[in-house]
This record gives sequence, structure tokens and C-alpha cells, in this order.
Amino acid sequence: MLRDKNLIPLSHQHQRALALCVRIDRASPIEDVERGAWQAEIGQTFQTEIAVHFSAEETVLFPAARRCEGLSPLIDELLGDHAALRQYFAAAEAGTMSASDLLAFAQRLSAHIRKEERQLFERLQQALTAQELATLGAQLAEALSDAAQACVIPTETTKLRPAK
Repeated sequence: MLRDKNLIPLSHQHQRALALCVRIDRASPIEDVERGAWQAEIGQTFQTEIAVHFSAEETVLFPAARRCEGLSPLIDELLGDHAALRQYFAAAEAGTMSASDLLAFAQRLSAHIRKEERQLFERLQQALTAQELATLGAQLAEALSDAAQACVIPTETTKLRPAK
């Protein structure tokens, strides 16, 4: 299903986060000397975009979704993902992630994003009217206004590598 224009700002942020996941996956196994660069980028990404993204979902999107029949269990699952992902982001900011933690983080974040895109967004687009989606979009735009409008630029260490 084509993404409704009111959800596109979240989808664009998802695309940038998925790009980070792909780069981590392709770089794995990540050498010990490279872990600092990866953790710095993960921490910067959280501070500039994902913290605001999670907040917008938790204060605007998820409450709207809970009003749709049958979506509460999915919202509970997504909130659990947010909690687990925040632990990964905190570990990155503390510089305590192992190479396997980096890969597990990328897999968890990627799965979470796909769940939102393929399940939550699709079901919201079916359940909400055009006016309800427009209202939601306006609320999301306000909630996302503090997020960075550009993605973090990968370093030489964290740039995309050819598939192995």
C-alpha cells in the first residue's frame, strides 16, 4: 500500500535508520578498533533524530493507534522495542557495545522499523479517515519539529561497504 503523506516524515526517518542498520550489517564483524566510531554514530543518530522520533510515536502516533480496534497489543510490542532500543543507544553513548551488540542492535532496530511500516502504518491507513490522518500528520509534524532535518554523515570507518 502506498504510504499516506501524513506518515511520510516518520517513514523518511525510518529509511535513514535502516541505512545505518545495513551499514552495520555489511561491516560485521566489526573490528574492536572500529567500535568507537560506530558507537559515536549511533549515539549521534539517537540524539539528533531518534529520541525525537520515539517521543513523537509515543505521545502522538501510539495513542491514536490505541483507539483503533485490535492495535493495542502491537503498540505494547512496539513500546517494548523502544525500551530495548533505548538500552542499546545508552550502551553506544557509554561506549560499551561489543561487536555482537552492534549487530544485535542493527537487527533489532531493523525488525522494529519493518514492524511499524508493514503492520502499524498499514493498519492505521486502513482504519483512519483522511481527516483523521491529516490531523495525525499535523500533530506529528509539530512533535518532529525538533528532529534534525539531515542524516548523520558516515565516517570513513562507518561508510557503506560492498556486500560480502
